[in-house]
Amino acid sequence: MKTTPFTKYHIANGAKMAEFAGYNMPIEFTGINEEHLNVREKAGVFDVSHMGEIWVKGPNALAFLQHITSNNVAALTDGKVQYTTMPNGKGGIVDDLLVYRIDAETYLLVVNAANIAKDYAHIVKEGEAFGLTGGKEIYNASDEICQLAVQGPLAMKIIQKMCPAPVEDLVYYTFVKTEIAGIKDAIVSATGYTGAGGCEIYIANEDADKLWKALWEAGEEYGLKNIGLGARDTLRLEKGFCLYGNDIDDTTSPIEAGLGWITKFVEGKDFIDRPLMERQKAGEITRKLVGFKMIDRGIPRHGYDITDAEGNKIGVVTSGTMSPCLKVGIGMGYVKPEFAKVGTEIYIKVRERLLKAGVVKLPFV
Repeated sequence: MKTTPFTKYHIANGAKMAEFAGYNMPIEFTGINEEHLNVREKAGVFDVSHMGEIWVKGPNALAFLQHITSNNVAALTDGKVQYTTMPNGKGGIVDDLLVYRIDAETYLLVVNAANIAKDYAHIVKEGEAFGLTGGKEIYNASDEICQLAVQGPLAMKIIQKMCPAPVEDLVYYTFVKTEIAGIKDAIVSATGYTGAGGCEIYIANEDADKLWKALWEAGEEYGLKNIGLGARDTLRLEKGFCLYGNDIDDTTSPIEAGLGWITKFVEGKDFIDRPLMERQKAGEITRKLVGFKMIDRGIPRHGYDITDAEGNKIGVVTSGTMSPCLKVGIGMGYVKPEFAKVGTEIYIKVRERLLKAGVVKLPFV
């Protein structure tokens, strides 16, 4: 099982550790609800060093990325970030990811931890037609880079104390290459998976101890706390963000998943599965991902059946939890299109009981 450069600190701080995507990761420290609310109200730090980083470089990089991703990479300028998916050629999603444009011929792809090997193999294979070679123009730097996400309304006040350059008002989905805690050439970006504000910090593994020490010195006055993957999941679900492996996977399309907004049918963008997705966009879908809130008391869980009032199965829950902010069960799941309208009553099958829920507009909070 792999470790990150910060694993020793998690263990020293009493984290409940478990295997996740091949890494020994902290699931919780003081409790999911407490950690969740600290991020919503103050600030928390997540070790997300298990995420993958893949460089794509060269004069054909843009044309290549236009082919393998659903969003319009040509709309990016230097210092901008884009959320997108990689269609798999069979109507599903290889992964959802972030694309960072460093310059016109240099891009950084940030991918999900469990998909690094799969993604890299797919990217290298597709890159051959564009003259891009694995280990050269396409380079997997995942084992060389560590990443911390500092999230919450006070997060950027903490980060500003560590940076000589102005970063406190960093615009959403942009990044800067800057010095942080005396570390040169760090990347600080504002994307976030919690909806609470904040940033991600990318540095070389050898600088991890320096960053960790400086972060806690800067964050003490703002109530910074360690946050585990448990609260990361409840935070992202409250904002209606998809989790790969739950809400999207190799069998679900971006259109079915409500990700039409990152599926751009612009002129000249001949991306994988475009004809299929154009048909789906026009209405050829048999299921749709929706958010729902429990009306009856109960907690929806991944894999639970969704039914109509008579108990006929109409879909399945992909993510669910008790919302720490709302104090009510919330979830997402795929349903037949006729049940996807906001306000529709649906039922979640929990231990053979049908519990009433209602389809709601995302995000939950």
